[in-house]
Amino acid sequence: MSEFKRPAAVAVGGSGIARSLVIGGDAPVSIQTMWKSPLAGSDLGAVVNGLASLAAIGCDLVRFAVPDEETADALVRLSRLTPMPLVADIHFDYRLALRSLDGDVAKIRINPGNIGGEDRVRAVAEKARDRGAAIRVGVNSGSLPKDLLSMDRAEALVEAAARELAALDKVGFDRVLVSMKASSVPETIRANEAFARRYAVPLHLGVTEAGPLIGGIVKSSLAFGSLLPRGIGSTVRVSLSDSMENEVIAAREILAECGSRRGGVRIVSCPRCGRNGFDVHAFVSRWQRELLSLDRDITVAVMGCVVNGPGEGKHADIGITGAGDSVIIFRKGETVRTVSSGDGVEAVDRAFREELRKL
Repeated sequence: MSEFKRPAAVAVGGSGIARSLVIGGDAPVSIQTMWKSPLAGSDLGAVVNGLASLAAIGCDLVRFAVPDEETADALVRLSRLTPMPLVADIHFDYRLALRSLDGDVAKIRINPGNIGGEDRVRAVAEKARDRGAAIRVGVNSGSLPKDLLSMDRAEALVEAAARELAALDKVGFDRVLVSMKASSVPETIRANEAFARRYAVPLHLGVTEAGPLIGGIVKSSLAFGSLLPRGIGSTVRVSLSDSMENEVIAAREILAECGSRRGGVRIVSCPRCGRNGFDVHAFVSRWQRELLSLDRDITVAVMGCVVNGPGEGKHADIGITGAGDSVIIFRKGETVRTVSSGDGVEAVDRAFREELRKL
């Protein structure tokens, strides 16, 4: 029997045109990102298109910072235009949470301790209940209550989360998720382990301020790789000083390697070397988004030469490599088509797309 409690299932989304999503229970681990530019004053049509693009590569919900009333009003309008479940990120001003809940947001992210007294917490909780929205209690190591600063930081994160849960329990609200994030991987792991031993509340995993692309992926991989295989974590965000798309792709790959997300397109590609006969980097750059957007359970191999081509890529449902002046497209290690590299990139892409459609 596991030492960790099985998380309860919490429903988010499903209001208006937003698709419904279950976090926790037996549901697959979901992927989140955060919109990286101010929403107020944005072209909402362009934002809707951006959300659709994120959904196509595996994103399940998107969080928006709501620092003022203008942004809250924009989020309300946006929530009625997109099927993507939206999360309002609120700090200090409970009225922004109430205004955001006038729309069809799926979730509110707050710290009950920084929005005022019990009456304000109750007001947010009651409106969230009426609107069918969940609340995520978000605790970060950089904003712990002062009386907890002398404690071990992992223990302090759990204690802060416990206090916030108690505040919501006091007003009778139980559609709750929790996140406890530190910039330290060991502290993040220990905090989530300790919480999962005590509570059956779905956990949102993340390493806060994880850094740029490489460093952030390394930290997130280590934290998630320790927690997810033991059943800790119901939804994740890879926080990067990089694009939203790369946050989603990184999360998708980590979940797949942890066995927490199945299906979809898996891209395997070699790093390229002096034997290079095919420009792997350029092909992956052109094709990654399109391949990850396919609703297919297949493996695609992109190899730089015949050494790593049909041989090492023989497990792939489809693959591409190069030899001399030829580009070779193969399936399960067997060549199915050869294109002259002199015919240009468009001819190569057209041939690959035609063979992909035959799968």
